Amino acid sequence: MAGDCGWRARFRLGSYGAGVIHPEVTVRPVAPTEFAVLERLWLMFHHDLSEFRGRLPDPDGTFHSERLRAAVDDPAWAAYLLWTQDRPVGLAVVRALDQPVRVLNAFFIVRGSRRTGIGSRAVREVLLRHPGSWEVPFQDDNETAVRFWRGTARAAAGEHWTEERRAVPERPDLPPDVWISFATEDSAL
Repeated sequence: MAGDCGWRARFRLGSYGAGVIHPEVTVRPVAPTEFAVLERLWLMFHHDLSEFRGRLPDPDGTFHSERLRAAVDDPAWAAYLLWTQDRPVGLAVVRALDQPVRVLNAFFIVRGSRRTGIGSRAVREVLLRHPGSWEVPFQDDNETAVRFWRGTARAAAGEHWTEERRAVPERPDLPPDVWISFATEDSAL
């Protein structure tokens, strides 16, 4: 394909996973029988984010999950589980599939698989499934996310990406989120 020589060729692991065996990762839509796996990974994801958001679990020990249900029920959303062999190692949630710009609403890799290249390969696969324009929000004080998402934007779009700060809706007590915007080079990937 003509697009293969463009952003796909640039999409490398970068400094992540140096010197570590890079296990294969499979990205697949959440099957109805896998929703409980998605929920458990969602809890881990929100536990990690609580460090940057100051958010506590709900009284039942969970974190809000309205978006999670939308991700599997709403056709404008997509939820993916990330697998290494038979082990779930992460999740990706995409929204605004019915809009010109998709939003990578959630992306999470379990700690035991971080810095192995799994995240870079998984996000590449998600982008390939929905070519076009993207926005990715993250927290500026999450230094690992800052490096990862800036590297992802460079890998996907070269120097053709932007970054801006946006207020967190209904949370004036929090610093603004960082939003990276980029487009994959062509929609015929």
